[in-house]
Amino acid sequence: MRIVVAEDLYLLRDGLVRLLRAYGHEVVATATTGPETVAVLREHRPDVAVVDVRMPPTQTDEGLRAVLAARRETPGLPVLILSQHVEQLYARELLADGASGVGYLLKDSVFEAEQFIDALERVAAGGTAMDPAVISKLLTSGSPDQRLAALTDRERSVLELMAEGLSNAAIAGRLFLSESAISKYTTSLFGKLGISDDDTGNRRVLAVLTYLNS
Repeated sequence: MRIVVAEDLYLLRDGLVRLLRAYGHEVVATATTGPETVAVLREHRPDVAVVDVRMPPTQTDEGLRAVLAARRETPGLPVLILSQHVEQLYARELLADGASGVGYLLKDSVFEAEQFIDALERVAAGGTAMDPAVISKLLTSGSPDQRLAALTDRERSVLELMAEGLSNAAIAGRLFLSESAISKYTTSLFGKLGISDDDTGNRRVLAVLTYLNS
């Protein structure tokens, strides 16, 4: 994959570049500020970008705002936010366009290289990879959605794990259920959310975005 890394801390940025290259991916550019991030995303249009939230010049939400600007120019540009912070307002705006290829991981929740690479490749392929802590923060600040209110507790649990990017097999393992049971729950929740087989895009992604935008 062709990847852009936007991170202002040298050691972390260099470590990410080395890690990505070790897994056979190409880092086409790096950025250390919000404006630089917008510029390199516009120039290179990578397969996926890894972007920190708080970057110079303000050290507040420069990275997220840069991503939003880039995705307005290139809708659906896959982006994995990697940060120590959950910025609710801009995270919701990132999810609000309904486009796929979005991830948001907290740095202190990434414990293995394979975990990070798997999340990055999933986002690049148009999926989602959401940290459970990010999901929790977004949901506590959201407004109720009547479609979600129709879900059973088990269906909500399945959907929450789906938002983390887990497959049906992984969800089954986490909930101690069979894959066929998980398949039935996903089919049911798709129906309750009004997501049919005829919808364009990945049904799992559409369901997750509905969940996170609630």
